[in-house]
Amino acid sequence: VQLQASGGGLVQPGGSLSLSCAAPGSIVAINAMGWYHQAPGKQRELVAEIASGNTNYADSVRGRFTISRDNAKKTVYLQMNSLKPEDSAVYYCNVRGGIWKKYDYWGQGTLVTVSS
Repeated sequence: VQLQASGGGLVQPGGSLSLSCAAPGSIVAINAMGWYHQAPGKQRELVAEIASGNTNYADSVRGRFTISRDNAKKTVYLQMNSLKPEDSAVYYCNVRGGIWKKYDYWGQGTLVTVSS
């Protein structure tokens, strides 16, 4: 299953970027949708997640990033404001769900670079 992520790029500190990630229409019973990031030499870590209307943010992004989802489009968004150089990383979207058989799918990653 391929999740299509888009929206990464180069932005100056203090700027904004918006990421989006669409799951294929064949996926059903989506529970959680989220974004993770991985900087060079570091482990992949949670940025934000939304499930059953509840959101969860990493402390480092709370108040600056906003996660949302469109269930009809099976798409998750990440609005990133007040970006900092330390936000630079490859961002991966994640979708989990399933009823009798659970699934856990990842997008291909999109690069976000915050630099002047």
